[in-house]
Amino acid sequence: MNKWSFPLVLLVAPAIVMAGGAPTNSDSVPAEVAEGRQIYEQYCAACHGRQGEGTADWNKPDEKGEMPPPPHDETGHTWRHSDSMLVRMIAEGWRHPFNKTDRLTMPAFKDILTDQEIRSVIEYLKTLWTEDQRRYQQDESQDSNQAESPS
Repeated sequence: MNKWSFPLVLLVAPAIVMAGGAPTNSDSVPAEVAEGRQIYEQYCAACHGRQGEGTADWNKPDEKGEMPPPPHDETGHTWRHSDSMLVRMIAEGWRHPFNKTDRLTMPAFKDILTDQEIRSVIEYLKTLWTEDQRRYQQDESQDSNQAESPS
């Protein structure tokens, strides 16, 4: 078993269970993913959809000139961001660079969620992506960590 096998199993196993239609309870998925799903449903689903499907026409500005909440499933672009970027977006909030308003269109959750809860949400989001997307995102996260580490 190489050094990537165990992390890959942690990413793929929950997705296989969820994709297979099995009930998602604390016995069928890792605790961190189950916690992340619960937090997602409580704080994120109202805007990003219960299944991570986002808003209709999420890639077109709304009447205010703001980009609507994107999907977090495989149809969106969340998987293109590193873990550190996703943590920052969730903790500090986000304003899409193309918005015509200055307000954060995604609120900051740093005063509501702990760092561990934010990481759990991200681990849950990874179960909504394809295997190729998870691999891409893992590479992005490793590249980001290497860029942030002192030489």
